[in-house]
Amino acid sequence: MRWLHAGESVILFGPVGVGKTHIAQALGHLAVRQGAHVRFAKTSRILADLAGGHADRTWEKRVRELVRPDVLILDDFAMRQLSAAQADDLYELVSERQGRSLIITSNRAPGDWYPLFPNPVVAESLLDRLINTSHQVIMNGPSYRPNKRPRNPTDKTK
Repeated sequence: MRWLHAGESVILFGPVGVGKTHIAQALGHLAVRQGAHVRFAKTSRILADLAGGHADRTWEKRVRELVRPDVLILDDFAMRQLSAAQADDLYELVSERQGRSLIITSNRAPGDWYPLFPNPVVAESLLDRLINTSHQVIMNGPSYRPNKRPRNPTDKTK
């Protein structure tokens, strides 16, 4: 947990079903046990919430709420192309959280995130802050999900 005390971040990336979210939540749980305040959310929900803040003029309040936790877990980061407004919101959030830990899960390697941003300058600035202050963990292997599939009671193969 040295990463937490140093204000560093953790990026967990790999294919679907390898346990990235599970590990992110476990790290969050360990942080809570050490007295940290942790918040978990899907990245798409965070972006939707911030977009709502632009609409009702509560954006700054919403960003402050996301900056406050010692650890912010952004699940399913870089799932799809970002709009200019979403990229700007992420940039502001990450900039405001400088020195505070993030845990990010992604199906894409960090090097593959750049094309998802419409403005290369925003992408470079944001991703430089994220990637260069993070421990990157490649999670590779088969999906755990098929093992959780309910079995058909008439299936004699297992």
